[in-house]
Amino acid sequence: MSAPIGIDELLERVRAGYTRLDAREAYAASRAGAVLVDIRYQALRERDGLIPGALVVERNELEWRLDPRGSHRLPEATSHDLRVVVICNEGYASSLAAASLHALGLHRATDLTGGFQAWKSAGLPISPARA
Repeated sequence: MSAPIGIDELLERVRAGYTRLDAREAYAASRAGAVLVDIRYQALRERDGLIPGALVVERNELEWRLDPRGSHRLPEATSHDLRVVVICNEGYASSLAAASLHALGLHRATDLTGGFQAWKSAGLPISPARA
């Protein structure tokens, strides 16, 4: 049995498995057909707004909604070649989520460095959350 690791080491390990995107790269990827997936919880979406066109998928449903072979998949989950950019609030939970998608075979999954807050700081489009 291997020695336990801390969350910082786990993040370092999973992030080594793919290339993360900054806000402008994520925006360009979405314009080129990548699916942006917002996994922030509702209170943060209500407080800070939404990224226009991003799918909102609660973190606890992510794998079920994006598995192309799953019975509960979203219509956008068409293949394992789907380009997915996972977005959380600050870019931590999204790294673990992207690694989980990789384990499901979504080899082009990545996440947004700095999360929604980096998107907002870059001045990229945001729309108010609907009540």
